[in-house]
Amino acid sequence: MKRRILLVDDELAILLTLKAVLELHGFDVETAASAREAKSKIRAHPYHMVITDMRMENERAGIEVVRAAREAEYDPAVAMLTAFPLPGEEWENAGADQMLVKPMNTNDLLLQIEALLVTHEDKKHKAKAGVQPDYTAASASRKGNGARRKATASS
Repeated sequence: MKRRILLVDDELAILLTLKAVLELHGFDVETAASAREAKSKIRAHPYHMVITDMRMENERAGIEVVRAAREAEYDPAVAMLTAFPLPGEEWENAGADQMLVKPMNTNDLLLQIEALLVTHEDKKHKAKAGVQPDYTAASASRKGNGARRKATASS
């Protein structure tokens, strides 16, 4: 079964390029060009992952998409894709699992998506089994990766 991803970005070139890359690597990808369209699709269809741009109709549109994904019963993994990373841990507080900073190497993007999907599914299975997941290592890893990605983006 192909894993379904909802890809949200208001820049058509980025949307179509990422869609093509993800489909070439075996994902079933739907797209949305606005937070409004994304929220409608999140309510209508289940996805394994939602990847949303941060700034679309407004500077906080991506957070609206993240919140809609967090409210979905099927609990998708959520990543924010942006050239303008939020300061500190604001993106985590909004409910995103990961911050992906544009521009990004395609191989790095695919590795991060795969890792996030595996980690998220593991968390969901542990939650169903009543096991408390150990977020300490994952948070430390994300913080380290975030710092590395932010440094790479600014150089």
